[in-house]
Amino acid sequence: MRGRLKIRYSVDSDAAEIARRAAGYFAERCSVAAATRDRVRIAISGGSTPKATFGLLGDVAEPWRGLMPWDKLDLWWVDERCVPPEHPDSNYRMTREALLNKVPLKPEQIHRMKGELDPAEAAARYDMELRNAFGLKDSEFPRFDLLQLGMGPDGHTASLFPYTDALHETGRLATANHVATVKDSERVTLTQPVINGAADVFYLIGGLDKAQILKEVLLGPLDTERLPSQMIAPESGILRLLLDTAAASLLPVSGEGAMGTIEKI
Repeated sequence: MRGRLKIRYSVDSDAAEIARRAAGYFAERCSVAAATRDRVRIAISGGSTPKATFGLLGDVAEPWRGLMPWDKLDLWWVDERCVPPEHPDSNYRMTREALLNKVPLKPEQIHRMKGELDPAEAAARYDMELRNAFGLKDSEFPRFDLLQLGMGPDGHTASLFPYTDALHETGRLATANHVATVKDSERVTLTQPVINGAADVFYLIGGLDKAQILKEVLLGPLDTERLPSQMIAPESGILRLLLDTAAASLLPVSGEGAMGTIEKI
């Protein structure tokens, strides 16, 4: 799979333009999924660019709100900090303020990670909720219609941080992860097999501070312990990146990298 992975990236001028492209991508892909099934299941990450994207999706003045199949949507999280839902660091709180307070989603459509619980318990509950919602057998993994990621300047994605235990978890759907290097924090995250099993996986990445690490992730050499984003190799064979000019500044227009074929679109 590594050699056949197609990495397709687009470039916009700044974070605001990435957010607009991402809002359009959410609306398009969710609408396509809704045309063929009753439930559209998506998983989202935190961050400033997703926050701007969610704001656009919830804005009655923007076209994307009307294109989203809200009545069919099930919203999940890729990861969460182990803090209460009202905490400023909560990914759920950010999403609620930017999006959930503005759109017609029912409580049963919103599946948050309960960061206020003990990390292991929160992960176990999310694992079980996923299994029940997707109707999974013990050895099966869920298949999200759309899953959005970000990338940190250390090469982490979701809450899969360098040299942490969660990198090696391949049986559970969600797992707790202690991150000593970031405020000695506790996290809950979807595991790598769940992320890679999504039908459509895409990154939102902006900023000059991401340029060098993005080059290292895509062009190699492979070192997934140091660069966990290199673990993201979707079963679909396609990985999409929505970048700004600064983040993309060190990438080739096309070429072969450690993770697969790179192409600007």
